[in-house]
Amino acid sequence: MNITIYDVAREANVSMATVSRVVNGNPNVKPATRKKVLEVIERLEYRPNAVARGLASKKTTTVGVIIPDIANIFYAELARGIEDIATMYKYNIILSNSDQNVNKELHLLNTMLGKQVDGLIVMSQNITDDFVQELKRSPVPIVLAGSIEESKTIPSVNIDYRQAIFDATTYFIEKGHKKIAFAMGPMRDLINHGEKFVGYKQALEEAGLEFQDKYVIEGEYTYESGLEGWKKLKDLDDKPTAIVSGDDEMALGVMHGAQDDGLSVPEDIEVITSDNTKLTLMVRPQLSSVVQPLYDIGAVSMRLLTKYMNKEKVQENIVVLPHRIELRGSTKK
Repeated sequence: MNITIYDVAREANVSMATVSRVVNGNPNVKPATRKKVLEVIERLEYRPNAVARGLASKKTTTVGVIIPDIANIFYAELARGIEDIATMYKYNIILSNSDQNVNKELHLLNTMLGKQVDGLIVMSQNITDDFVQELKRSPVPIVLAGSIEESKTIPSVNIDYRQAIFDATTYFIEKGHKKIAFAMGPMRDLINHGEKFVGYKQALEEAGLEFQDKYVIEGEYTYESGLEGWKKLKDLDDKPTAIVSGDDEMALGVMHGAQDDGLSVPEDIEVITSDNTKLTLMVRPQLSSVVQPLYDIGAVSMRLLTKYMNKEKVQENIVVLPHRIELRGSTKK
C-alpha cells in the first residue's frame, strides 16, 4: 500500500499543507510540529511523490544528462563532476546513453522533455544543425559539456581544443621533430575538423613545416582505431618521430602498436595525447597529455545549468576553462 501525504497528515493530526512545508524544508513550522511530522514520516516510511510535487511547483528537481558512451572514461569523469554538483544543489540526475547516434540523441532529448526535467546537459561529439534547432526549441535550459556547436548560441563549457592541439604540436616542433603525426576521431565531428585539426595544421604552418596528409590518422574514439592507425604509419618510408593524439584510447592503440613492432617509446617515437583521463596513468610508459579538467567541465556545466534553471544572472554562457600539458614517460625529458 502506498503511503500518501494524506496518511501522514491524518496520523500526525496536522494539515496536509503542514506536512508539505516540512517535506520541502519550509522554516515556518514549529519545531515540535516538525519533529512530530518527521517521526510519522519515518514510521510510515513515506516517500514524497516527485511527480505530484512537480505538478504543484512546476519543478521536478530533475536534470537529464545525455551522454554518448557511458563506457568511455572521458565521459564518465565528466559525469562525476555533474553528479556531485547536482547533489550539492539537490537535483536528481537521469542519465541516458546515446551511442553517438544522432537519431537516438533526438529521441532522448524528446524523452527527457517528456519527463518534465528542469534542465538538460548534453554531451555529443557531432552536434548537427538540426540538433541545434531542436535544442533551441527546448522549453527548459540546456548546457553543452565537453561539446561544441558552430553557432555558439547554446551555453557550453569546454577548453580551447584548437589551442590545446596547437600547443602539443608546437612542443614537438620546438624539440626538433619535423615528422609529426596526428591521430584523431572522425572528421565529421566539429570538434575535430573545426578545432583540433586546425590547431595541428596551424602549428606546422607557423613553424614553416609542410603539412602532409599521410601523417593524419582519422578513426573512431577507440583503442582499435589507434592500432589501425599505427599500421598505416608504420608502412611509411619516413615514419613519424612524434605523434599527437586527439583521444586517449587512440593514443594507447598507437603507442601499443609501435611497441608491438619493436619501437621504444619515447626513444624511437614520442607521444602526447589530449584528454588526460585515468588511462594515461595506467600504462607504461605513462602518457604525456594535454590536461583537460574533465571533472571541472562537468561541475561547471551543472552549476551553469542551475543558474539558468533558477533564473540567476549569467555573465558568460560560453565558458572556456584553462588547459596545460603534463609531461610523462611517453616523451623524452
